[in-house]
Amino acid sequence: MLLVGKKVGFALTGSFCTFEKTIPQISRLIEEGAEVLPIMSFNSYNIDSKFGKAEDFIEKIETITGKKIIHTIEGAEPIGPKKMTDVMVIAPCSRKYNRKNGKRNNRYTCAYGCKIAFKK
Repeated sequence: MLLVGKKVGFALTGSFCTFEKTIPQISRLIEEGAEVLPIMSFNSYNIDSKFGKAEDFIEKIETITGKKIIHTIEGAEPIGPKKMTDVMVIAPCSRKYNRKNGKRNNRYTCAYGCKIAFKK
């Protein structure tokens, strides 16, 4: 149980085609002992696509985590200042974002293009 006692912020961005592979990773984190704080971008929270309805994804995530999803800027603002997470996963993480921010020594890329940022 590598993640026992760790708080993981898991943020889903609007790449809807990856949700079916990305959402199960939340369950894996919980199985490893992590407490997962679900976060979704405005688009991923509100837009239905050919890959599924937003409300279905929301229901899955909230059922898995047992928590309401943070989906507004106002809701997300306290995450950093209040140190609500130990680790943040941004999933999926585009190549452009990865190239732009991946040079920092505290960021690593994981499966399905998600991004993990370890706090020091």
